[in-house]
Amino acid sequence: MTPDPLDQLDPTLGRRRFLQVSAAGAFLCTIGSERVAVARRGDAAKADAAAARIARPKARAAAAEPTESQTYVTPQPQPGGQKVEYWIQATTARWTIVPTKRDDWHGVAQPGGSTFTAVVYQQMTEGFAAAFGPAAMPGPTLHAEVGDTLVVHFRNNLGDLKQAVTMHPHGVKYNPEYDGVYLGDYTRAGGFIAPGEEFTYTWECVPESVGAWPYHDHGPNHTLNTFRGMFGSLVIRPKGEAVPIFEKSLFLHQLQPPVTGLKRSYQCINGRAFAGNTPTIRVKVGQEVALHVFGMDNNFHDFHIHGHRWKDASGAFVDTPTVGPNETTSVRFVEDNPGRWLYHCHVFSHQDAGMAGWYLVEQ
Repeated sequence: MTPDPLDQLDPTLGRRRFLQVSAAGAFLCTIGSERVAVARRGDAAKADAAAARIARPKARAAAAEPTESQTYVTPQPQPGGQKVEYWIQATTARWTIVPTKRDDWHGVAQPGGSTFTAVVYQQMTEGFAAAFGPAAMPGPTLHAEVGDTLVVHFRNNLGDLKQAVTMHPHGVKYNPEYDGVYLGDYTRAGGFIAPGEEFTYTWECVPESVGAWPYHDHGPNHTLNTFRGMFGSLVIRPKGEAVPIFEKSLFLHQLQPPVTGLKRSYQCINGRAFAGNTPTIRVKVGQEVALHVFGMDNNFHDFHIHGHRWKDASGAFVDTPTVGPNETTSVRFVEDNPGRWLYHCHVFSHQDAGMAGWYLVEQ
């Protein structure tokens, strides 16, 4: 009989225990040739150690596969487009999930520790001269128009967390050098940015790129790193389209004990849990509102704003669209209903564990 890989992962865990704790956020990471069960506090350090052991892949012989012998050129903007440049670094940050220590919706205290070491993308000024803003979850939203190229200068500044990381985008066009994905022996230049190294990605904003898309780590330890904060958004517009007065990206995701080392689970919006901690949205009647809602964990979520409805891509009115892992739904309307409203994931167990916030509309 073939041995069960779950039993081989950790003899103190085994299949039955792994499946029991999976509801609390347990998952398997394949990191190089190692498989690591991240099922309880302390296991994240094992995954980090496995990632730190991975050396830069050697260039694979051109004769191995025709695809490996291909070369690529850096794309340039289309006529009328421009290079839109960003400087982004991967870094660690102490992050507090419930800064107020209470749920403002129910008026209930949320005691206990909620601070952990997150791994995030931070925007820097030109040439990495200084921080453009604080290290935060999610990373910065990158904006461009059709015809532009997004030129992202990326630096791995994880310090003591000695492992390669990347930036992998959705929605835009890129060649294999700029995919930002670790492929083992087939890894190309942008798929392994070692500690202290820099790399420049170039992504094309083609007409099919219009919309909001996620980006995230896709290095050797991408599952764990994405779960603990390495994600952000791209917003690509048609050429010359006006920017809504209010626009924001909202990521629905969980922060679980195997990832954070904390004693409890949190259902989060942008790394925060419970109303008063999650983003409070403030708009006025008559303003155009655009919210880009992303699923950024293993679960399916949905998004609901009380007192509002909007058209989906088919033209049908909706008020609770679903988002799965790395899916996006964009909510866009002209505000016409003043008051204090609740927004939340309508999966009730997610809502009650923190995935809710305030939507405030002034006259």
